[in-house]
Amino acid sequence: MVDLMETYLENRSRIQPNHTNNYGNAHGGNIMKWMDEVGAMSAMRMAGETCVTANIEGMDFKRPVPVGDTAVIRAYVYDTGRTSLRVRLRAFREQPRSGEIEQTTESTFVFVAIDEENEPTPVPELTVSSERGRRLKEEALATE
Repeated sequence: MVDLMETYLENRSRIQPNHTNNYGNAHGGNIMKWMDEVGAMSAMRMAGETCVTANIEGMDFKRPVPVGDTAVIRAYVYDTGRTSLRVRLRAFREQPRSGEIEQTTESTFVFVAIDEENEPTPVPELTVSSERGRRLKEEALATE
């Protein structure tokens, strides 16, 4: 069994000019890529196996992330199937000088654990043992 909080990951990327579109904001494809990478790391921490993206359940871009700001990606596994893992992913823009932060993007990614032969393999049971973990799981389930 693996606890939800063991799967919680956060990563930061400073938005450079080569990450932006012609409006000076992070290209949506870069945000999606970073969410996929952090989501996969969270899923692998849960599964103890390689995990591949199986489904992206919508991608809501609410605000841009301007060049010079930091993209913060937060991920955690909140539900599992026999071989699949549901990961809640949220992206934020963070102003590096003030620390001001606001959510920009949200999605749920479904990953599948695979073995050495690239075949689906079972994942352990997810547990929730803290109040913060329970709150995160409830928030994720409420967005479905």
